[in-house]
Amino acid sequence: MRVKRGVTSRARHNKIRRGTKGFTHSNRVSIKRGRQALVKSLENAHRDRRERKRSFRQLWNARINAGARLNGTTYSVLIKALKDKNIALDRKVLAELAVNEPAAFAEIVKAALK
Repeated sequence: MRVKRGVTSRARHNKIRRGTKGFTHSNRVSIKRGRQALVKSLENAHRDRRERKRSFRQLWNARINAGARLNGTTYSVLIKALKDKNIALDRKVLAELAVNEPAAFAEIVKAALK
């Protein structure tokens, strides 16, 4: 008995088409180019999720350093002092305080350095 494979192929193609929604014309229309573009986009998304974590930590460090220098110290000295005093504030919170609450950040710096 002959097996017709249209349903399976169509489902697989539609899966690729759903994934390539919003891509450029040839990547959206052609199944072969679409599959290649979809695989590459998923690789980039995986890589960039990790990259984003690095980028934010770098940004937080820069903001903390700027706030620390306004208070007469440096980033490395401040982080060391916070660890020595067991002040458990992560870099995200410290950066937020340095930007939006300079007075509170100054109090934390003073508490860490005394």
